Amino acid sequence: MKVLFVCTANTCRSPMAEEIFNKINDDSNIEAKSAGIVTVPGSFVTENSIELIKEELNVDIKNREAIQLNKAMLQESDIILTMTEYGRDFIKNNYPNYKDKVFSICEYAGIKGEITDPYGSTISVYNKTYKELEEIVPLIIGKLKKAGSV
Repeated sequence: MKVLFVCTANTCRSPMAEEIFNKINDDSNIEAKSAGIVTVPGSFVTENSIELIKEELNVDIKNREAIQLNKAMLQESDIILTMTEYGRDFIKNNYPNYKDKVFSICEYAGIKGEITDPYGSTISVYNKTYKELEEIVPLIIGKLKKAGSV
């Protein structure tokens, strides 16, 4: 099963979600990747995201470039989880063939809210976003396993 996390630019939230997911997931049949709706060519994951992922997960992503969302990624993914409802709606409206497998991450986890973009903020704001994802990702994994998707 392929899970795709999507945020705006693939420099903060979706890379954090991807790394948390892949670190705590114990099922080799599930793999997470991430992408951004609108990336800047040549951009990389933010320093604050790199620092948190290194500190919390002991994973070094300092050379990870932002990845532009494309149709092939949507097609290859079994489930697409966006950080916001806007992102969900953008993908559903622009790629209607994949609308049945697109959800906001909070919606899929069964909780209210959205994962706000920490871009340009302090490390404490990034940490808050990281902690939100750290709570939600296990719910996603649990739901995937419970639904018999894996």
